[in-house]
Amino acid sequence: MVKNALGTVDRYFKITERGSTYSREIRGGLATFFAMSYIVVLNPLILSGADSTGAELGSARVAAATALVAGVLTILMGAWAKHPFALATGLGVNAFVAVTVATNPGLTWPDVMGLVVISGATMFVLVLTGFRTAVFNAVPASLKTAIVVGIGMFIALIGLVNAGFVRRIPDAAGTTVPVGLGFDGELIGWPTLVFVFGLLLTMALVVRKTKGAILIGIVATSVLANILEAIFHIGPSFDGTTANPQGWSLVVPSMPNWQAPDLSLIGQANVVGPFQHLGATSALLLAFVILLSIFFDAMGTMVGLANEAGNVDKDGNIYDVNRVLLVDSLGAIAGGGASSSSSQIFVESGAGIGEGARTGLASIVTGVLFIAAMFLTPLIHLVPFEAVAPALVVVGFMMITQITKIDWTDWGVALPAFLTFILMPFTYSIANGIGAGFVAYVFMRTIQGRTKEIHPLMWVVAAAFVVFFGIGVIDQAIGL
Repeated sequence: MVKNALGTVDRYFKITERGSTYSREIRGGLATFFAMSYIVVLNPLILSGADSTGAELGSARVAAATALVAGVLTILMGAWAKHPFALATGLGVNAFVAVTVATNPGLTWPDVMGLVVISGATMFVLVLTGFRTAVFNAVPASLKTAIVVGIGMFIALIGLVNAGFVRRIPDAAGTTVPVGLGFDGELIGWPTLVFVFGLLLTMALVVRKTKGAILIGIVATSVLANILEAIFHIGPSFDGTTANPQGWSLVVPSMPNWQAPDLSLIGQANVVGPFQHLGATSALLLAFVILLSIFFDAMGTMVGLANEAGNVDKDGNIYDVNRVLLVDSLGAIAGGGASSSSSQIFVESGAGIGEGARTGLASIVTGVLFIAAMFLTPLIHLVPFEAVAPALVVVGFMMITQITKIDWTDWGVALPAFLTFILMPFTYSIANGIGAGFVAYVFMRTIQGRTKEIHPLMWVVAAAFVVFFGIGVIDQAIGL
């Protein structure tokens, strides 16, 4: 009976067909959860500000909504789309929503989340009409590869920054260098030591082809982190008032108590409010910018992860791509509807793929853990950034190795490819890199007199990104 059940699950998820095993999928699901669980802590901090009326969403409510939406969507991605992609609140979109959209006079948080729902619904329609898939197919092969490479560089930088190994240099320092090694050019603090230990251990395990290398690295490094915190009481790098450069970057290893989730934010989004308070033109412009961000962030992430997992055919097409895109579109609708901001495929899913995950079973494991995280907060607080960061750096390396597939002899596509992958980490945005690459590609092919090679949709997308990059000028022109 058990053997037949396992065989049915194997056939449904195509575990054996994709060269995976049950143990790899479970390990991959665990690795992905630990790599991205920080979003449940970080998202409430980003959305902590007040709207124009002085109202706040509330950290506990945002955390509960973030975990619930991530869990449900990730399970749906695994069970229906059958890919090892986990979803959670997108960091680029939530920051834009909190800093740019929510500060508009007259807008309330329900109005702001209403704009996210509108953007998600629009993207859902674009998927159903086949437009989003058509855009994906219109992208030249070298640019698709550049997206994979860029995401690899981006995910590695995320790991290095999260661990404090690389840090932002404040403008007050009077320097033109945006980042530097450690603090004032020096590596200090126990958390940095934890990261270095984890990186060396993970690299050694990967090189020796140890089963479960990435997960072992995360667990071993987390154990060391918890021991050091218990002995030295290191604390956070910032507690709300005081900065401690030798502290943990965000999650302090601890064992907090159980608490019931508060899900009262669900259903509070208002899709009519933005038009009432801003007018149709301004509301639609903001929704358009949000749409572009979630559209191309997710597309880029999907391309990178699918290629890394080998879940593409000989022509580079992703298996069941429409299902993936539909679930991703629902992420924006569900995230806005729950007031946790748009959810999308997370680049940290690469940690699970690096562990060997190839099917949706891994996503189901990750999703279940997110649901549990609503109640069992130790699942989140046991693993600091510094313990996960080594996995992200190693996975970044794995993805960057595809750079050899770019046609470097054709500068008309090589230069746009370069802009694509270099701007993702430098601007901390997947969408920015994709946009710059697309605009540059159309420009370069035009300069070369090879416009016939430009797919018609690339003209449309490039024009949309010109608007995206020029939003500041447009804002001033219409007085938004």
